[in-house]
Amino acid sequence: MRLSSMLFATLREDPAEAEIKSHKLLLRAGYIRRIGSGVYSYLPLMWRVLQKVSQIVREEMNATGAQECLLPQMQPADLWQESGRWDTYTKAEGIMFSLTDRQNRQLALGPTHEEVITAIARDMIKSYRQLPVHLYQIQTKFRDEIRPRFGLMRGREFIMKDGYSFHTSPECLKNTYNDMDQAYKNIFTRCGLSFRPVEADSGAIGGSGSQEFMVLAEAGEDEILYTEDGLYSANVEKAVSLPADKVASPFTSYEKKATPNTETIEKVCQFLGCSATNIVKNVLYQAVYDSGKIVLVLIHIRGDQDVNEVKLTNELVKLASNYNANTVLSLTVPDENAQQKWAEKPLPLGYIAPDLSDDYIAQNKEVAGEFLRLADETVVNLENFVTGSNETGYHVVGANWGQQFTLPKLTVDVRKAKVGDRALHNQEQTLQTARGIEVGHIFQLGTKYSQAMGATYTAEDGTEKPFVMGCYGIGVSRLAQSAVEQSHDKDGIIWPVAIAPYHAIVVIPNITDEQQVKVAEEIYHNLNQAGVETLLDDRDERAGVKFKDADLIGIPYRIVTGRSLKDGKVELVERSTKNSQDIPVEEIVKIVSEMINNNS
Repeated sequence: MRLSSMLFATLREDPAEAEIKSHKLLLRAGYIRRIGSGVYSYLPLMWRVLQKVSQIVREEMNATGAQECLLPQMQPADLWQESGRWDTYTKAEGIMFSLTDRQNRQLALGPTHEEVITAIARDMIKSYRQLPVHLYQIQTKFRDEIRPRFGLMRGREFIMKDGYSFHTSPECLKNTYNDMDQAYKNIFTRCGLSFRPVEADSGAIGGSGSQEFMVLAEAGEDEILYTEDGLYSANVEKAVSLPADKVASPFTSYEKKATPNTETIEKVCQFLGCSATNIVKNVLYQAVYDSGKIVLVLIHIRGDQDVNEVKLTNELVKLASNYNANTVLSLTVPDENAQQKWAEKPLPLGYIAPDLSDDYIAQNKEVAGEFLRLADETVVNLENFVTGSNETGYHVVGANWGQQFTLPKLTVDVRKAKVGDRALHNQEQTLQTARGIEVGHIFQLGTKYSQAMGATYTAEDGTEKPFVMGCYGIGVSRLAQSAVEQSHDKDGIIWPVAIAPYHAIVVIPNITDEQQVKVAEEIYHNLNQAGVETLLDDRDERAGVKFKDADLIGIPYRIVTGRSLKDGKVELVERSTKNSQDIPVEEIVKIVSEMINNNS
């Protein structure tokens, strides 16, 4: 392709809309163009990158025996209502675009396709003899992000590979799950990415277990906790660890003490001369279930620990049936406005005790009349602890479970693991932190969707059983931008060879020089004939502009028909290292071809 004929324009300044480096570079280099909030056009260079990523994904998926298909982007609401996720996606998470057609039927633009694929399996797979089956697609998805940001990282329209497998047993599912683990590692390695597989929370997708694949980058939205021995890594939402050892309490008897202006843990510790590990912190949340019921949740957790709201939400979803519900729509710390809807009297905020009376909850049909009380594992064995007194300006010290306070029946792990915690598998290992961009996620769904939607097959013994399912996703467009975020310098993008839009660019410094033009045309033609995808910069621009643009767009190899032509040579510059060498014209095609093959 000749740059003079391409839809191509570069920018010298960073666009105001862009926050992170990869977003700035893709806009400046003419790869993408913003059309609306979270909506981008993929211009010719970007489309070539996306095609290459898609082809790598396709090759690795096909190698596992998965079958490619294409599912509808527009999905009827009744499928989502069958699975019980319509309210979750339209109200709780609120990320699904929904609409009503002229026949007054509710529809949605697909953010994911579990319901559609389960309906297909329900209709087409009848016998155990047809299993296992693994289908995948590469397609545009839609999610109504509250705050679209970072270009293709968090957009409202994006390209994704999503796959779904159907099995007769969890053991069969695990075989495919393991195949996908290896296939994903192959994909990200072939794309030239530095990545880390991590344990993950399954979120609204659900299932018994899942794993994310994180591209390591400082601009990543996700925090990863890992150990240096390489035996543990997890998203902070899922991570587990051993908390610091508790310090012996300095209090030996129960007493109520005046503690003015000590509404924070730090102030309590300073005032009383104790450790945060001696404190039972009581945190109040307001959970709204999809049945409309509001539940006030009181969490008891050690003073040096924080609540992991993802873990807490998962625990509350397990209790949804107690409130005639299926899921949690929202979980918040109730502010003054929220409290006005249900608080019978002002709460002693900052001084709440484990036995906060249910009398604080006003009679209201929408609100559960009792606090849901949960104890984190970190408080179970505390003795002579400090906690609130339900009176502003006062705490109690030397308190114990079974004496002054009753330990809740429900004990849970809702603490947030953090840097420096000891690892469960080896207490000599401590958790380290890194930032990552999620580019892939694999799930063991089990029978969540098949049971909800009545998707069954006839087993070998003649009984009807629900499919055991798996789900596997890769963000194709996000992966492409992640490569830029991970690999760039002050001058522009540095594409890995395997996914670069073109392998090489031939630059003519002076298009009025007949020899430069002639040699450049020959090299351009011969490289393309040899299978090296090559651009020709034949624009009527200054040489400096062309060199800057070549660096900015990140083509792996630059060939310049410049001053060295008088010696029968051309300049070859490697973008990743900026190493430059003069190569005889007759050898350039062979040498560049070998470089491409060695780095693809």
